Amino acid sequence: MYLRTTQRKNADGSVVRYLQLAHNERPGDGKNAVAKVIHNFGRADQVDYAALERLCHSIARVVGLEIRSPNDEGVSARSGDVLPADVDQLRTRNYGVVLAVEALWNELGLGATLTKAAKADGCRAPYERALLAMVANRLDEPMSKLGVWERWLDTVHLPSADGLAGDQFYEAMDLLHRHHATVEREVFFQTANLMNLTVDLVFYDTTTASFTIDEADDNGLRQYGRAKEADWRVQIVIALAVTRDGIPVRSWVLPGNTSDVTTIARVKADLREWNLGRVMLVGDSGMNSEDNRATLAKACGRYVLACRPSSVNEVADDVLTRAGRYKEVRENLRVKEVIVGDGELRRRYVVCHNPVRAERERLHREEVVRELEAELAKNHPDRAARRKWVAHLRTSGRYGRYVRLDKKDQLVIDRDAVRDAERLDGKWVLITNDDSLSPEDVAEAYLASQVIERGFRTMKSGQIEVRPMFHRLDERIEAHVKICVLALLVARVAELRAGMPWSRIRDVLAGIQVTEFATPTHRFLRSNKLSDEARDLLAKLKIEPPKQVLGITPLD
Repeated sequence: MYLRTTQRKNADGSVVRYLQLAHNERPGDGKNAVAKVIHNFGRADQVDYAALERLCHSIARVVGLEIRSPNDEGVSARSGDVLPADVDQLRTRNYGVVLAVEALWNELGLGATLTKAAKADGCRAPYERALLAMVANRLDEPMSKLGVWERWLDTVHLPSADGLAGDQFYEAMDLLHRHHATVEREVFFQTANLMNLTVDLVFYDTTTASFTIDEADDNGLRQYGRAKEADWRVQIVIALAVTRDGIPVRSWVLPGNTSDVTTIARVKADLREWNLGRVMLVGDSGMNSEDNRATLAKACGRYVLACRPSSVNEVADDVLTRAGRYKEVRENLRVKEVIVGDGELRRRYVVCHNPVRAERERLHREEVVRELEAELAKNHPDRAARRKWVAHLRTSGRYGRYVRLDKKDQLVIDRDAVRDAERLDGKWVLITNDDSLSPEDVAEAYLASQVIERGFRTMKSGQIEVRPMFHRLDERIEAHVKICVLALLVARVAELRAGMPWSRIRDVLAGIQVTEFATPTHRFLRSNKLSDEARDLLAKLKIEPPKQVLGITPLD
């Protein structure tokens, strides 16, 4: 079917053109096709072109095309450039992140569990939707709860959260606080079944989150303590237990003056209720002291702790100098076991070595020493300038460990320190009281525990942003942390499925948007065309791509 032009020549020589809607029919005898006129529009110079334009727009809507009107200023008559004249584009909202988060939210059982909790409390308000919005916001563009309600919800397509009141976000936090133990338990086991998780070993560690206030609470969570960044702040302590794969198992929010070792007994008791596998504390060297190890052995039973060779004589003088053959664990990792002492004084160390890391550290140290040799060869006749220069080098994080003052108070390279550093190239030392673990298992357990640190970095970075916290009440502070941990759970499940970090997942999902259009009679929502990368990502996440038309609403 097509629009054709015919013409007739008048006696005076003028030509009159006519427009017709026609289509070709082929006779049964196989002869050439014959044009059959369906409709005569009349003389071309008298046709209602506005009516033809409306017909074009109508046809374009049916077949899913967009056309531009030649009557628009500066617009050519090409198709696919602008909306039909009777269609208005109202607004475009982001959809990709909330689409993925909501799908995983429901798949992990969060929606059903929180709805059940609200029903048990006799709540009719859509608190589960408010919590979904807050978790999705942490993974998209973290804001305060007020910011989620006032600004963020207007930028995303989450129709189930339309109509939420500002107070309902805080009431939803209170609901989560009342039921967090049940929610964490049910959601974890749902996740374990869904992801076929191995829960034979649970790793545990703590971090801190500070507040920008000057005074601690008289009797609450916000207390002065030494932050992980090594200074004193008003803070809380966040404890987190995760699986080998980095899936959060359970979290705790503790007063800011709580020491790491005193948290173990409670954590072990709480996790014992879930009948999980072994709970092992894997900690850094800051937790490793004789008193702390005794406390850990009594409270937790099993631990793997890093040692600081430069400050522990036994490690530097005995463990690292002990002869023995390394055993290959995997590429770039080999281990050997060293036992020191007997009976109650027996201590089991595992020395780990990474040859690639060793070479990298050797090259870096040689570069630093060359720079120092060039720097020390300089002459500083001005005594005041020389004092500043000496102080700078001795306190420098790059050079300080390799310089010393000789008997003449001259700054020289400390060759003993250089040799000591050579012995540590590519090595780290672990201590454990769990004899059931092989040296290889000890090393793997410590490396696997780094997923906790990665989780903490995710929570503290721009991806989730546990800070700043705009809450004063203990229950709201705890609920805020729980929301961040739920966001970490969703992000980690997505990362395991997609094989890429959440930051990259979020960037790809940002390309999925929904636009709202209006006609004289209807409003409708339409998603944009997905890129191949977005379509592949949704397939990995096991999420159905959005329909092209998400909804049509008649206007009153």
